[in-house]
Amino acid sequence: MFKCSKRVSVLMVAGVALLGARAAAAQVVSIDGSSTVYPITEAVAEEFQKAKNNAIKVTVGISGTGGGFKKFCRDEIDIADASRPITAKEMEDCNAAGVRYVEMPVAFDALTVVVNPKNDFLKQIAIADLKVMWEPESQGKVVRWNQVNPAWPDAPLKLFGPGADSGTFEYFTEVTVGKAKSSRGDYTPSADPNIQVQGVSRDVDAIGYFGYAYYAENQAILKAVPVVNPKTGAAVLPSEKSVLDASYQPLSRPIFIYVKAKSLDKPEVREFVEFYMKNAAGLIKEVKYVPLPASAYTGNLEHVAAKKYGTVFGGKNEIGITIEDLMKREAKQ
Repeated sequence: MFKCSKRVSVLMVAGVALLGARAAAAQVVSIDGSSTVYPITEAVAEEFQKAKNNAIKVTVGISGTGGGFKKFCRDEIDIADASRPITAKEMEDCNAAGVRYVEMPVAFDALTVVVNPKNDFLKQIAIADLKVMWEPESQGKVVRWNQVNPAWPDAPLKLFGPGADSGTFEYFTEVTVGKAKSSRGDYTPSADPNIQVQGVSRDVDAIGYFGYAYYAENQAILKAVPVVNPKTGAAVLPSEKSVLDASYQPLSRPIFIYVKAKSLDKPEVREFVEFYMKNAAGLIKEVKYVPLPASAYTGNLEHVAAKKYGTVFGGKNEIGITIEDLMKREAKQ
């Protein structure tokens, strides 16, 4: 009969322990994408890891919506945070890689235009003004505030915004300029909205835009600008109320997570998604976004159970969609 030496026994025990450690290390949920959705997903991840006593690790990156979808469609991550729907090109890339997914709207965001608190002349802003500021033709030409509106001062116009991989950048340019990613290049870009917060808060001549959560966390050092609703003519500040009553338009938009179908076969991913949908509403309010009706979150889980894959947006942004519109859309899936 074969007998293990003490040394071999120790090695075997160590090997089993190593395998166990590797198995434990494999319990990871990988997420990347939108900096706008990041505060929500990060809050959910923190609570989920606490609930699991850190037996499951959740990593949340910020490479922008476009960057997240690149990784997602290369089959590198489980979940993509997205501040706009998946595009036709990204759908093609995912399809080519055999990546199927469940689209889950998780909240509404009020994309917020901000200036320095010492700016005492900008009482409101129209979409036409934002177009003049940001369109490609303005590069190197519209460089002072009074070139946008003669009533504004003859002072340098300092622009801060997200980088080109940002879904917020895509949505904003489509709303203001009329074409996604169509923008002047002579502005200060950053994938991290906190860089924009710092830039605008330190320069009286600056203006920028990002998701409402970043403004809400920095109200002491920033001022939100009321945006003129093109349909009503009213200048409206971003808030939960103005998003819910659809008066803050057209800069309100749904934000999403996309979950890879294959990843849902992993217990840790499925558990995380279920936790996300069951706890999202409260955490979304905490980070200053607008939660969806409860039926949206239960509907997301029903889509998982029914393996309802794909998108209801046809590969394009839809400007001015309301929560009511979104719920009707989801109900038709």
